[in-house]
Amino acid sequence: QVQLVESGGGLVQSGGSLRLSCAGSGRTFSDVAMAWFRQAPGKERGFVAVNTGYGRSTYYADSVRGRFTISRDNAKNTVYLQMNSLKPEDTAVYYCAARLTGTYASPLAYGYWGQGTQVTVSS
Repeated sequence: QVQLVESGGGLVQSGGSLRLSCAGSGRTFSDVAMAWFRQAPGKERGFVAVNTGYGRSTYYADSVRGRFTISRDNAKNTVYLQMNSLKPEDTAVYYCAARLTGTYASPLAYGYWGQGTQVTVSS
C-alpha cells in the first residue's frame, strides 16, 4: 500500500522557520515528481512547490519563492519543505503529493496524497 506521511507542522511566530517532511512507503518515488500543496480554511488547495523526478528541477509558487525550499532524499524516500520567513498568510494545512501525470501546479495531476500537517503562523 502506497502511503505518504507528513510531519513537522506546528505553531510558529511570524518570521520563524519550519521544516516539513513527507515520508513515502509502498513504492520508490525517486522517479516521480513530488510536490507540496496547502489549503487554508475556506480556500482551495493551492500549489506551493514541486521537485521533479530525480530532482532535476524545482518550481515554486510566486508567494513562496525565495522563502521556501523543496528538496528530496531518495535514499530515505522523503521530500522536505524548508519554510523560512514565515508569514501569517502561510497558515494552512500542508499536503505532500506524488504526481501521476499532468500539470505540475494542478492538484489533478497527483495520485497520492498525505493526510496533511497543520502550519500556523502567528503575527
